[in-house]
Amino acid sequence: MKRILNYALIGTLAFIPITVVVQIVLFVKDRLTDLFRFVYGYSDNYVVTFLLFATSFLLITYVGHRVSSGRFSIIAAIEKLIERIPVLSTIYRVTKKLVNMIAGHQLQEPREVVYVEYPKQGIWVPAYVTNKVDDRLVLFVPTSPNPTSGFAIIVSEDKIIRSEMSIEAVTSFIISVGSDFENISEIKKLP
Repeated sequence: MKRILNYALIGTLAFIPITVVVQIVLFVKDRLTDLFRFVYGYSDNYVVTFLLFATSFLLITYVGHRVSSGRFSIIAAIEKLIERIPVLSTIYRVTKKLVNMIAGHQLQEPREVVYVEYPKQGIWVPAYVTNKVDDRLVLFVPTSPNPTSGFAIIVSEDKIIRSEMSIEAVTSFIISVGSDFENISEIKKLP
């Protein structure tokens, strides 16, 4: 009986990644369907709705191309306008930095991964270096299994151990709750 329950548990756990991906796909599909119904409700014509979506897609793609090449002044003008509004400027600046960090755009220097003793000595966790001021590092310590939640801490540079892992590798490590860890040799570097 114990073996059967063990196999049932393993089988259930095997379906979790598939279920998560299916839920994400269904969520995106539902949001696109809602948007389509909203737009269709105004025009009441499939051709007009399709043309609106196609035009919107082409416009967004064009803006993305211009922004990535640094030649889009409308976005810069909107950013300057937003920077003049006290509360919105803070929200916009932080949101833009987060989006650029997640998207992998390098705003300053390349992001690096380090190990830091957190929450106490003897416990080492991977962290993203988000900023540096003199000999102090601002680190983001992500929590498993959701790497977008975590803690921002400030430590002295001599309190960290540099890692050779990429942002993608450490994110995979965190999402997998430690089961996807390719750099076993790095564990031996930790005191």
